[in-house]
Amino acid sequence: MAVYVPESFSPGESDILRRYFTNLDGPVFALVNLPEVVKGALFARYSRSPKSLRRLFLDEFVGDLDISGDLSVDATVGLDRAEELYERVFFDYGDDSVAQLGGVHLACEQASNILTKVLEWGRLMSYLEQSTRYIAYDSRLGGRYRYYRDPAVLAGPLGTRYVGDLDRIFDAYSQCAELVTEHVRNSVDRGDSSEFVYRTATKAKALDAVRGILPAAATSNVGIYGTGQAFEALLLRMRASALPEARDYADLMLHELRKVIPSFLRRVDLPDRGGRWSEYLASTRTDTSAIVNDLFGTSPVEVAPEVELVDFDPDAEDKILAAICYSHSSLPEHQLIEKVRQLGIDEKVSLMRAYVGERDNRRHKPGRAFERSFYRFDVLSDYGAFRDMQRHRMLTIEWQRLTPNHGYTRPELVDEAGVGDQFDEAMHRSAGLYDALNPEFSEQAPYAVSMAYRMRYNMQFNAREAMHMLELRSSPQGHPSYRRVALEMHRLIGEQAGHHAIAATMNHMTNEAPELERLEAERRAEARRDAAET
Repeated sequence: MAVYVPESFSPGESDILRRYFTNLDGPVFALVNLPEVVKGALFARYSRSPKSLRRLFLDEFVGDLDISGDLSVDATVGLDRAEELYERVFFDYGDDSVAQLGGVHLACEQASNILTKVLEWGRLMSYLEQSTRYIAYDSRLGGRYRYYRDPAVLAGPLGTRYVGDLDRIFDAYSQCAELVTEHVRNSVDRGDSSEFVYRTATKAKALDAVRGILPAAATSNVGIYGTGQAFEALLLRMRASALPEARDYADLMLHELRKVIPSFLRRVDLPDRGGRWSEYLASTRTDTSAIVNDLFGTSPVEVAPEVELVDFDPDAEDKILAAICYSHSSLPEHQLIEKVRQLGIDEKVSLMRAYVGERDNRRHKPGRAFERSFYRFDVLSDYGAFRDMQRHRMLTIEWQRLTPNHGYTRPELVDEAGVGDQFDEAMHRSAGLYDALNPEFSEQAPYAVSMAYRMRYNMQFNAREAMHMLELRSSPQGHPSYRRVALEMHRLIGEQAGHHAIAATMNHMTNEAPELERLEAERRAEARRDAAET
């Protein structure tokens, strides 16, 4: 089991915290006895703060709460009482249906960026992850840089090199972040922005440019909200994982979740229930991997574009128009499709315009008729961009193993700031450590891979999800690496698929990159703060 850096609290702070958090010293804990709006606000602030959730609660939230009524509560104990309550309901109403109705806010801290993708796999959960844009990773936790230290790796012959190389990579990140920030501030005029907005926006731009240096071992804090059923599915997958960190973390999560929703998770570690389920997941993964490796393991990798549209429905626009008509008609679908095909261009355009309407902002989206189409893309982007695209869970996404074998991307801003050599040196150190780890520690080797290295993944989604995802990810405040992916996807939908009408409905795409991506967003945030104070 990994050793996590514990927090220290004064006796008074501990007295407050134990009313609302299921433990005070572990990296995984549940939030209890708090209004839902407070838990949501805590998680929202969490993603942009370098602080742990418990420290954030003490520093920024507890002063605004009336906690006098919670003096007798101790959330770190009381399992028997919760077990008695949930067992009674559980057996009266059945497991799966009831398990969809009980939710938990769970904080998962000091998790590697490999583990965070495991945690965020499920579609039916909500997540907030610490941002590399707002938080500089040059600070230390317990005197050490914030990256995961796998116990087996540290105990082996490569343990000293692992720590030494990752420390040097973090040193390079720290130095480059400082120099790129200085370069941006020397290059971009402040204009009429406040000092706070200007410094925040310029820092975000610099951190965007250098985040590729960070290794996937870099740790993050993740806030999760999910039902008992969703947590059960997550834990079953994690217990089947080949990654030791995922299996260890699953034990920590199960222990804390059983303090608040014990019966919903009673099957997870029963040998003949969850045990067999996890074994099934592990065996199918292992067997499939072995056969694929035998069949294609020696095949050379062909050159491919960064974004490739590999599959789509040529009749998508007619099918969407038929789906638009369906709820307003009494005709069967096959008849509607035939009639739509006989419409003239003007009639089709008027029908589409009526359904889409005037979209004043990107949050105004048409209905489920747009789910009648699909697009499947194969993407080769840097790991940093993948982390953002992966967050869109209402689609199908699969990804390949993270390695340094597809090369890396180096932002132009890095070269302009004169730190290209430091960036390249960190990339070479990252690749060398991966190659050294891979023979003996194949599952842990991706920890060494810096986020600038490219990774291949595919995404399949319908036109409604495309509208949401592509407009969001092309927005001015977006990171340049995923903005490029989103813009290319939109172009291919219109030009390669020939779905010009569908592409045209996405009228909130942003094609021009701003000088400071976060500037306007920070100005709006400042204006809201000022308005709230008046």
